[in-house]
Amino acid sequence: MRAKGVQHQSWGPFAEGRNNLFADPVLSDIGAAHGKSVAQVVLRWLIQRDVVVIPKSVRPERMAENIDVFDFALTDDQLNRIAGMDAGSSLFFDHRDPAMVSMIGTRRIHD
Repeated sequence: MRAKGVQHQSWGPFAEGRNNLFADPVLSDIGAAHGKSVAQVVLRWLIQRDVVVIPKSVRPERMAENIDVFDFALTDDQLNRIAGMDAGSSLFFDHRDPAMVSMIGTRRIHD
């Protein structure tokens, strides 16, 4: 993506809490090491990988927490531990699946 000048964005960095994200022991341990929440660890991981994050929240305290991620950095080991959590499939849908892409394209035309 970088080679093509495309900026990655994460519009749902918390994956709607799926797979028990906020109680994950790897993320919890890393957060405890920095005095940060799991949400802050997730946002920091994305930011350190040059991904623009757009976390949704309507609560002022969560908005403040989401922006408070620039006073720490994850170590290479921590970055690798988090990357190792990748299951290799989307929790929502696969953009590379022709049937899914076709369905989304059809829905947009009819909406």
